[in-house]
Amino acid sequence: MAQAAARHILVATEADCADLKQQIADGADFGELAKAHSTCPSGAQGGALGTFGPGQMVKEFDEVVFSAPVGEVQGPVKTQFGYHLLEVTHRAD
Repeated sequence: MAQAAARHILVATEADCADLKQQIADGADFGELAKAHSTCPSGAQGGALGTFGPGQMVKEFDEVVFSAPVGEVQGPVKTQFGYHLLEVTHRAD
């Protein structure tokens, strides 16, 4: 079974998500931004979600995590929880 590890930043608005994505593109540290801005408890760990398989996360999240290139920030991705920036840190089939 495929496995992936990812980290994310969860915020309330698409605008906030886009702003954080630009900050990362400009050189800001993903983990530090997650600690400062993410509304998910994982923010305390720099947004790290650990390792998981398909179907363990919400559908919109899964689709990105199991298709996006490793190490590239993706988003904004809208889910029932808000807007996410996602970065796949590892994936194995």
